[in-house]
Amino acid sequence: MLRTTLPPLTEPAPVVSRSERPLPPAAPKSHAGDVPRSPGLLSAATDAAVSSAFGDLSNTVLSGNPQTLDDLVKEMLRPMLKSWLDDNLPPLVERLVRDEIERLSRRR
Repeated sequence: MLRTTLPPLTEPAPVVSRSERPLPPAAPKSHAGDVPRSPGLLSAATDAAVSSAFGDLSNTVLSGNPQTLDDLVKEMLRPMLKSWLDDNLPPLVERLVRDEIERLSRRR
């Protein structure tokens, strides 16, 4: 019969539940008004303009306004696109039609 020797048993490390583990120190909670500002980074006028712009943005988003950013961009681009099409579409179509007529006439 074959005998094997096993290493001596060691006691397992004690199991520590989560509730018994020490928690890391919590970071102090800050509020929007508690954010320290370095003097001189923004002028009062710039700070007011930026705050106003973000306020307007948050009012637009939070007011339930159905107008999305996509809608705003479409509204802004529509006159530019109309102008471009008015200026460029007729000559473009004329050139393409002329080229197609030439291509078809060469076939015959």
